[in-house]
Amino acid sequence: MEAVTKAIVKLRTECLERGAAGIKGLARHLRILADEKSQSLDLEGFLKGLQDAGFSLEREEAQQILSLCDKSQNGTLDFTEFLEALRPPMSEARKEVISEAFQKLDKTGDGLVTVEDLQGVYQSQAHPKFKSGEWTEEQVFRSFLDSFDSDKDGKVTAEEFLNYYSGISASIESDEYFVDMLKSAWKL
Repeated sequence: MEAVTKAIVKLRTECLERGAAGIKGLARHLRILADEKSQSLDLEGFLKGLQDAGFSLEREEAQQILSLCDKSQNGTLDFTEFLEALRPPMSEARKEVISEAFQKLDKTGDGLVTVEDLQGVYQSQAHPKFKSGEWTEEQVFRSFLDSFDSDKDGKVTAEEFLNYYSGISASIESDEYFVDMLKSAWKL
């Protein structure tokens, strides 16, 4: 189990070195390769995704991670379990405030944040490109969503939102500061 822990910590560290977009970027590369129905990857797909995203994991390390995240024991990496293992550990207080922020954005309550959800929540008129006439309100909203949307489908899931904030969370030591920062940013 120690080798598995080292492998996931190594990959997590590489992701976090890339900033808040590290986990999100890797997730995007892997999601493209994942089987659409099962949201899983075999070892070869996992290795290809790691390589395409520019990560340097040995085959043995990738196999260890796959074994850790293979809940069905069928030789494939379960995407959800993988992301949960990859994310830096977060306190319940941090997860709760991230969830509150997501729920505030998800006006329709369908578990997805879209351009329509942002209307009336996100002030696009304050964006410099909107003020200059360079962008429409929808372009401002799409640009904002792209910050969180790892698969670029125009919809942000709670998982994508959590992945984004897990990168930020890793760089903030104090739970109190992180929670206050999100409450302030999202007016919670």
